[in-house]
Amino acid sequence: EVQLVETGGGSVQAGESLTLSCAGSGFTFGDYAIGWFRRAPGKDRVGVLFFDPHDGGLYPDRSVLGRFSASADRTENIVYLRMNNLNPEDTAVYFCGAAYFGTSEKRRRLINRWADTNEYDYWGQGTQVTVSS
Repeated sequence: EVQLVETGGGSVQAGESLTLSCAGSGFTFGDYAIGWFRRAPGKDRVGVLFFDPHDGGLYPDRSVLGRFSASADRTENIVYLRMNNLNPEDTAVYFCGAAYFGTSEKRRRLINRWADTNEYDYWGQGTQVTVSS
């Protein structure tokens, strides 16, 4: 059974930090790139950051540039999203998605279209992050 599980959400004050985890199982984790998305109340799911585990490349959305980063523990099949200097606009349900990129063609496509939810094969259930001012 394929699973992606996000953990680490919670309630924090503005300026604080949180680290989310995305744990994958049931598929070859190394053949997939991980995208972090979020859905704020009343809004669509939008891309936050794309992580290429092959070379550690990060592709953050402008709204989180300089504040959010990602890393991976390949032995545990986990990708982390480190969120610093959080503000109330970061309040949302955060999701991770796994997109297959086992070919160079697919990898090039993903890097250009990482924020498109249709590019992802698997999704987690989401974890709530609430930031108070």
